[in-house]
Order: sequence, then C-alpha cells, then structure tokens
Amino acid sequence: TGAMIFRTAVEHAKKHPGVVLLHLFGNGWASLYLIRLAKGPHVTWNKTNNPEPWNKLDPTYQYKFVAITTDYPNLKKEGPDF
Repeated sequence: TGAMIFRTAVEHAKKHPGVVLLHLFGNGWASLYLIRLAKGPHVTWNKTNNPEPWNKLDPTYQYKFVAITTDYPNLKKEGPDF
C-alpha cells in the first residue's frame, strides 16, 4: 500500500538520481507558477471586502486576450460603473 509505494519510489530514486532533481525543479517551478496565478486581479480570496475585484480594473487593462489592431492605452470604457 502506501509504505510499499514509498519504498518503490526510494529504490527508483537510488537507481536514477537525475530523476530526483527533475522532480524537484519541475515541482518547484509548477508551484511558483500556481502562486503567480493565484495572485492575479481576477482571483478573489476575500469575498467580504472585495467580492468582484475585476470591476476595479482600469478599462485599458489588457485581460488575457490580445487583439493586434486594438490600441489599448486609448481604449474608451464601454460599460456601467459599479
């Protein structure tokens, strides 16, 4: 079961030490990337103080999509104020 899986993983790591570094670096970079994503303006962690943080973004904020012909700094807001 769990102990047997751990023992097999340790034996495999002893036979292939490069895999250990690969997993450490891969998991480390993946963790850093997830932390970066979790701190974006479209993520809500505190729903009592700021339930819709995306409404406080500037209308010229380029959000996820790229339009080659759009001039983002001169973009006019086309929606209601909340």
